[in-house]
Amino acid sequence: MWLLPLFGLIIGAIIGSTIQYQIPTIYIKYMSIAVLASFDSVFGGIRAVIEEKFDGTVLLTGFFTNAMLAALLAYLGDRLGVDLYYAAVFAFGVRLFQNLANIRHNLLLKFRNYRQHKNMD
Repeated sequence: MWLLPLFGLIIGAIIGSTIQYQIPTIYIKYMSIAVLASFDSVFGGIRAVIEEKFDGTVLLTGFFTNAMLAALLAYLGDRLGVDLYYAAVFAFGVRLFQNLANIRHNLLLKFRNYRQHKNMD
């Protein structure tokens, strides 16, 4: 189950580290929000897998909806001269840490339950 995503991560890391490409400065805000939106979706997906509630449709629609809303906020903020992208950064940052805390909590509970069942045998 984890082999294909791990393989994709390794291939992506190799490609990303070998290709030299610089993002134009004007797109830095958009890229930072895109990265946060993707991390939010990835951690939400991992949490859903651990909680055995994973739905691929929810993951994909959430990923694209979050990315589009964040990009729209950044674009509108640029047009209005207000840094609205901070709202997206804050929202995704909070959700990212909440998902990470839930993942840690669920894994810790599963590990404790596994250890208790192992000690009973």
